Amino acid sequence: MTDNVAPKEDALVDKFGRRVDYVRLSVTDRCDFRCVYCMSEDMQFLPKPQVLTLEELYQLAASFVSLGVRKIRLTGGEPLVRRDVLWLIRQIGQLGCELVITSNGSQLSKMAPALREAGVSRINISLDSLNPERFKRLTRTGRLEQVLGGIDAALDAGFERLKLNAVVLKGRNDDEVLDLVDFARDRGLDISFIEEMPLGAITEHDRAEAYCSSDEVRALIEQRYPLQPTTERTAGPSRYYRMADSDSRIGFISPHSHNFCADCNRVRVTVEGRLLLCLGNEHSVDLREVMRRHPGDSERLRQTIIDAMDLKPERHWFDLDDEPQIVRFMNMTGG
Repeated sequence: MTDNVAPKEDALVDKFGRRVDYVRLSVTDRCDFRCVYCMSEDMQFLPKPQVLTLEELYQLAASFVSLGVRKIRLTGGEPLVRRDVLWLIRQIGQLGCELVITSNGSQLSKMAPALREAGVSRINISLDSLNPERFKRLTRTGRLEQVLGGIDAALDAGFERLKLNAVVLKGRNDDEVLDLVDFARDRGLDISFIEEMPLGAITEHDRAEAYCSSDEVRALIEQRYPLQPTTERTAGPSRYYRMADSDSRIGFISPHSHNFCADCNRVRVTVEGRLLLCLGNEHSVDLREVMRRHPGDSERLRQTIIDAMDLKPERHWFDLDDEPQIVRFMNMTGG
């Protein structure tokens, strides 16, 4: 599907000297949840011809690995609702990079063993509430028991360093921060608390009113558990802390209060094939057009990716204005 070439370790360096070695690859914009901070309740999803085929997604993954990318995260929407996605996962699992997935957990009860066998090394699972009624309100369609069963299935399948992701919203779930920490501690999981990303216009959700900073969340945790900073990293944006009496790590992803742009090593590819050079900007290159206009031309695709690094901006400028600067939703971006 793509020719074999030795990895070019320094091929993907932007004009600020940052080396890109991590790609978040969206395999679908569809999801079986409708989380309030991610998408509108009545979403219009992409028509099939605009979506990259599984073969095209693999071609992209292979090209990035040949350019020195060491980690690929499959995202969505919910990646595990894509038909035949296990074929793609098995193929990428043979490329020699670290392969990880972000999931809402809904499909893990039936898919966790197969994911482990296919080469997935870690899974991040979204969990914003431990209250079934509140979980349903935040996800609009999700069932908490299904996600908790998925977490248990992933643990039973032998996944290590499972991580929970919790988006904290003031007045909606910030009173559960300590409960979520205890849940992670009891199961030997890591957990990252995330400031909401202001992507897409969601009329029924006031982002400025719901904003809860990482500093506020950390203060809540330290009421019970003193946190010690650590230099541990997982190639992503989380800044990790340890607790003296637990192996669980507490992470904070702070795009507003402590942006992580200076050492950004990541790019995203949407399921339409847009190479997004920054989560919070619209700088992008259409890789789908390159692949479909020049099928099989792997060198042209690689050179397009290399050239795109010059478009990577120095930083994002997230704010909480009523009118979002980025109109695409998170499920369209790749979570």
